[in-house]
Amino acid sequence: MKKASETAPKVTQVDNLAVTSLRKVRSFQTSDDGLQSIDEGDDADDGDALPLPALDSQDPHALSGARDNILEVAIGREVRAFRKKLGITVSDLARATGLSLGMLSKIENGVTSASLTTLQRLSRALGVPVTALFRRFEEKRDAVYVRAGQGLVIERRGTRAGHQYQLLGFSGGNATGLVVEPYMITLTEKSDVFPLFQHSGLEFLYMLEGEVVYRHGDKLYTMLPGDSLFFDADAPHGPEELIKLPIRFLSIISYARERDE
Repeated sequence: MKKASETAPKVTQVDNLAVTSLRKVRSFQTSDDGLQSIDEGDDADDGDALPLPALDSQDPHALSGARDNILEVAIGREVRAFRKKLGITVSDLARATGLSLGMLSKIENGVTSASLTTLQRLSRALGVPVTALFRRFEEKRDAVYVRAGQGLVIERRGTRAGHQYQLLGFSGGNATGLVVEPYMITLTEKSDVFPLFQHSGLEFLYMLEGEVVYRHGDKLYTMLPGDSLFFDADAPHGPEELIKLPIRFLSIISYARERDE
């Protein structure tokens, strides 16, 4: 049998990222929390590139976790979302509200507190009630906690003999229409070899224990603890050869929820 290194596709690392530049921008200011805003100036580009985040300093936990319940951040995200939904630029919104580019940048980044008068001007320009700007702040977010070994054992459609699936959580009630299913999968000496699973969406595997040769399409991957595989699940996939048992890996499947007509 061929080694995974002989069959796996080569990955080319992109060293340089192309970033849309701002023309004639006067300067950037960086606050203590790493957010960037742009100084006021008539020379700034009218495009939607304002603000431009620093690619090498983004902290997803700081922006999307600990600061999610800060009112300024919630309002800023709603202003940006409504603006983009209308298809207008920061400059368009600035002209409609009479606010400066710098102030709008700070509001959208959540680094300043907007007055009630400013919020009213924004809501009128965006065509939404003022209360709509507070929506994300008041939104409830769910979490699923599963103790070790207590995941719900289920049989997925097409499950083969000896393939144990433990569902670790479920997210399908969000407005995006995206369903996410995380599983702990265990293979033993009783497990069938079946490299022909197919289903819609994307799948991510992360090896925890054992060794398996995993097939995706016409490629084979020898997977050891710490290895991962991310792929289009519409192609035939599954364990081709069980090398070292028991085998345990995480499988996270995401797909679009089917909507009722």
